[in-house]
Amino acid sequence: MSETQPIDALRHLEQEALSAIAEAAEERALEEVRVAYLGRKEGKISAVMRLLGTVPAEERPALGQEANRVKEAVARAIESRGRILAGPGGGGHHDLTLPARRAWKGARHPVTQTIDDIWGIFRQMGFTRARGPEADSEWYNFVALNTPLDHPAADEQDTLYLVDSVLLRSHTSPVQMRTMEKHDPPIRIIAPGWVYRRDTYDATHTPVFLQIEGLVVDEGITFVDFKATLAEFARRYWGPDTQVRFRPSFFPFTEPSAEVDVKRVITRPDGTRQETDWLEIMGAGMVDPNVLDNAGYDSERFTGFAFGMGPARIAKLKHGVDDLRTFFDDDVRFLSQFAR
Repeated sequence: MSETQPIDALRHLEQEALSAIAEAAEERALEEVRVAYLGRKEGKISAVMRLLGTVPAEERPALGQEANRVKEAVARAIESRGRILAGPGGGGHHDLTLPARRAWKGARHPVTQTIDDIWGIFRQMGFTRARGPEADSEWYNFVALNTPLDHPAADEQDTLYLVDSVLLRSHTSPVQMRTMEKHDPPIRIIAPGWVYRRDTYDATHTPVFLQIEGLVVDEGITFVDFKATLAEFARRYWGPDTQVRFRPSFFPFTEPSAEVDVKRVITRPDGTRQETDWLEIMGAGMVDPNVLDNAGYDSERFTGFAFGMGPARIAKLKHGVDDLRTFFDDDVRFLSQFAR
């Protein structure tokens, strides 16, 4: 066999393949061209390359070199044409009327948004932000807050103990004592943070949740200041028509103590207004004199009030969410509706 015959055949197939590639109007047609010329079994160029074993040994290097060149040239042409067909304005079957795919964007979690909104209101009222350790001692979590260790709340069935008297705080109230130990009155703080309890994970409880503590201590603080401050917060957060109710309650570290409820006014899409039922939003009260004494304050001179609320519960009420666990499921479809 003459060396020029296979080489001529290869060059003829190269021109034929390049012409077919240029005429391919869609990706499927381009794939058919690739199979017809470069396919291992039926490819025309591949068939010529299989003749290498039948030509004389001295002719094989030149034929092999030309065969590789033609194969690479056709492959590059197919790749180039494929990018054109797949790109914007290409000849492929692309529906340009379809909506674009939006890029994912991050957003604050609805509970984080609630904390920020609450903090923003109290900051305008002169409060500062404080924090404390999540692993604390029995003294700060119970004893200093007028809660004896034989109180049911200190039992291992309710509290998560780590070692000896060290535990995971069951509320953010220890920040009260730590703040009073470091600073003299007047004190006006908000302390958000994680707390831990042996609660069942259900629609209204979680074993780990966020809480917001508030504390005000100064000379001459009265129950009137206590009610006015929390009522003002409720109206700023829930709306100016919000009604506020204080129900007698009991907490070891406040006396007197109260549960704070709100009744909201909701405006429906049709413009009608409707009142909700009473909703509990926090526990609060005047700081017990024993707590002030434990902090080294003169309880005859200073008075104050404290309050605690769960931002997840407030977010649940605000957004009409039935199950508290929904906030912890990491369902992007649910969380994306709260993006700001």
